Amino acid sequence: MAKKKLSHVDAGGRVAMVDTTAKGETVRRAVASARVLMSKEAVAAVRAQRTPKGDPLEAARLAGVMAAKRTADLIPLCHTLPLTHVDVRATLTGEGVYLEAEAKTRAQTGVEMEALTAVAVAALTVYDMCKAVDKAMTITDVRLELKTGGKSGDYRRKR
Repeated sequence: MAKKKLSHVDAGGRVAMVDTTAKGETVRRAVASARVLMSKEAVAAVRAQRTPKGDPLEAARLAGVMAAKRTADLIPLCHTLPLTHVDVRATLTGEGVYLEAEAKTRAQTGVEMEALTAVAVAALTVYDMCKAVDKAMTITDVRLELKTGGKSGDYRRKR
């Protein structure tokens, strides 16, 4: 079996950004999710709007949008993309906070990393906003839920 060429490694074995010059622009969309598990006391504090730093859900939404816009500054080989839409949703559950981020663009490469970065930073923001109430919170299940567009086709996570 022939060895498959790695997309982010050049002929000399060094990591390299993929050249997307010849690729056509297509509409691309990605959705990612994450969870922040916390104590019942922390959930109650968020629900009652009694967290010392303010509303962690709104802070997380804003942080996630800002992070998506800076993904190429954080992930070494990501392309800078002209994002046309980013939305971060934060829902308080009985176990903590469920986060979902959606990113869209019309570009030569996908927005999966932007959606994943958005939920990861949103989750870290929830932690930061709530750590005075519960330092034992757990950030978990950062994952891609959906992607559309591009050469590799569509993907939807099977639950």
